[in-house]
Amino acid sequence: MVQRKSTKRNNSDTQTNHVFIKTVSYQGKRIAKATLLLVFSIFISSGLLRFLGCFDFTTLAGLKQVTTTIIKPPIKTLHRFPRQCGVVQNQTQPVFEPRNSHSRSSTCPSYFRWIHEDLRPWRETGVTRGMLEKARRKAHFRVIIIDGRVYVKKYRRAIETRDTFTLWGIVQLLQWYPGRLPDLELLFDADDRPTVRSSDYRGQQHPAPPPVFRYCSNDANLDIVFPDWSFWGWAELNIKPWAKSLVAIEEGNKMTQWEDRVPYAYWRGNPNVARTRRDLLRCNVSDQEDWDTRLYINDWATEFKEGFKNSNLENQYTHRYKIYIEGWAWSVSEKYIMACDSMTLYVRPTYYDFLIRGMVPLQHYWPIRDLGKCRSLKHAVHWGNTHLDQARKIGEEGSRYIREEVNMEFVYDYMFHLVNEYAKLLKFKPEIPLGAKEITTDSMGCPAKGRWRDFMAESMVMSPSEVSPCEMPLPYSTLELKEVLERKAKLTRQVEVWEDQYYRNLTNAKH
Repeated sequence: MVQRKSTKRNNSDTQTNHVFIKTVSYQGKRIAKATLLLVFSIFISSGLLRFLGCFDFTTLAGLKQVTTTIIKPPIKTLHRFPRQCGVVQNQTQPVFEPRNSHSRSSTCPSYFRWIHEDLRPWRETGVTRGMLEKARRKAHFRVIIIDGRVYVKKYRRAIETRDTFTLWGIVQLLQWYPGRLPDLELLFDADDRPTVRSSDYRGQQHPAPPPVFRYCSNDANLDIVFPDWSFWGWAELNIKPWAKSLVAIEEGNKMTQWEDRVPYAYWRGNPNVARTRRDLLRCNVSDQEDWDTRLYINDWATEFKEGFKNSNLENQYTHRYKIYIEGWAWSVSEKYIMACDSMTLYVRPTYYDFLIRGMVPLQHYWPIRDLGKCRSLKHAVHWGNTHLDQARKIGEEGSRYIREEVNMEFVYDYMFHLVNEYAKLLKFKPEIPLGAKEITTDSMGCPAKGRWRDFMAESMVMSPSEVSPCEMPLPYSTLELKEVLERKAKLTRQVEVWEDQYYRNLTNAKH
């Protein structure tokens, strides 16, 4: 089209020149015509050759050719809700600032390598339509991405609005990396505990497991781990989107310097969701015993009535040590606890989410025994108060990991790589099932009310990323994975050895 338009214009120019030549004398006419045609032919030829990359116009001018590398700037667009929708209000910038090419890490954080491990059960077989449909009975909803558009088919109601904010996050992913997501279908279970037991699919005589995405898994299950809904906000509990929470947490950390914080282990939460949490309450200070802990029950019903005044995250960073303990499964509280610069006392977990597998004992947190947790907590506090610099370093390194390697850009990168790697395994062509509905930023944001609407506005991607996703690291080799797991186990055992020695010394001192 460009060449045809150019040719037409050139023909018109030639006709105009021909009319002009008719006004001069015959001899001058011939000379002028020849000269004009020669110059015009050179001009057109050089322009065409230059367009095709075969000619450098500086050669005609006698200039020295300079070779330069031109970096094509990314195409920028800006997405907004319709003004009449009212969701955007005064929000014109994304909550998180996009990294530029200089601040972007070339390789993804180490925990991205676990994507390969989570998808390993399907490496040999791929994911067939039959496998996916077997996961249907476990799922709350099906996500379909075709030609850069997102569709959802819901099967059953999820707890609160977990499904809504998870789907909102997926829609924002496509806003962050438009046109870069593959066609796919996946099934998502928004409950807490994993359900795809590896023992049911062990051995060649058993079929490959159904691929089910969820928020956590454990060593006995094969569920595929995906970032949880709270990264875009937990409206029911007034927990703001992660990008905004991080800002509040950093401000809260500045309120009390580490050495001025209360030298005890702090926990606030709901003990009624799990036995291990009810067991934790036995470790609270009493007239008979002081385990160097300060534990508080969070009554969310009362918090709701009082406007969540006692559950603001930025007001809870007054202790040197913070306890993380699971609830019914893994707990959303994990990232908020670990971001506060206090040394995290991490009670031995049963479950893992997508981010914890990149963390290392004694580097990012202090491991706590689940059985005998009171003695373990008391020893951890004693060790920290007698090794202040080391304890502070563990707390700061854990917080740095959360703030820098689990910020929203990397959350989106993790989602991007996970669904891309998953899509490579599909052995069927994704299609939109009967009853599925397309979802967009507008279709989800405009009907939302109250905090739900506010959190969507605050977590909405306003423009695409200016840089490409981080580079996906290679899978662990068998030896590498073994070394990683053995190192973590060795460091945990080392802490337990110190703890046992501490109590032996106390016993000996009494005698």
